[in-house]
Amino acid sequence: MWMILTIISLLQVVTVHSLDNGLARTPPMGWLSWERFRCNIDCKNDPDNCISENLYMKMADLMVSEGFKDAGYQFVNIDDCWMARERDSKGRLQADPDRFPHGIKALADYIHSKGLKLGIYEDFGTETCGGYPGSEFYMQSDANSFAEWDVDMLKFDGCNSDPKDMDTGYPVMSQFLNLTGHKMVFSCEWPLYQVVTKQKNVD
Repeated sequence: MWMILTIISLLQVVTVHSLDNGLARTPPMGWLSWERFRCNIDCKNDPDNCISENLYMKMADLMVSEGFKDAGYQFVNIDDCWMARERDSKGRLQADPDRFPHGIKALADYIHSKGLKLGIYEDFGTETCGGYPGSEFYMQSDANSFAEWDVDMLKFDGCNSDPKDMDTGYPVMSQFLNLTGHKMVFSCEWPLYQVVTKQKNVD
């Protein structure tokens, strides 16, 4: 009898409820700019290595020509520092006009023309880790922007925010993304920030 109860308990533990939208059935694979290019925005002196639409277009071309696409790598992911320092007059996010002169939608169209998918970065807090506008108080507007731009994945960071708010805030962003009707993988940093905070409190 105890064995049956143990099996039932284990089954209850591994039960997960997820959105059945066909996304992320296997681990998403792709390229992310952060580890190599960080927040290099100096396109005047370092045009080949700065965060710009040209960088992501070049990486998409290389993923195809070097065989990564055929090996299953799908995503070209923008990280921090792609935005303008201020939102527009209606409170919407906007790409830096000098480094992304054609906007994110045009970049997404280019990435898609290569048979790849575009990921983008935002932050749960008041500012991104690099000091750009965060999504706090703007989550629905930002979700709508990403959907309008035809983005395929959102990396949602946790700088400049209270980890105690994440248990409610991250699911809210998930809901706003789903309400757009546009399929998007949601890559969240929620657990990382709460674990780091707990470790600091213990230390």
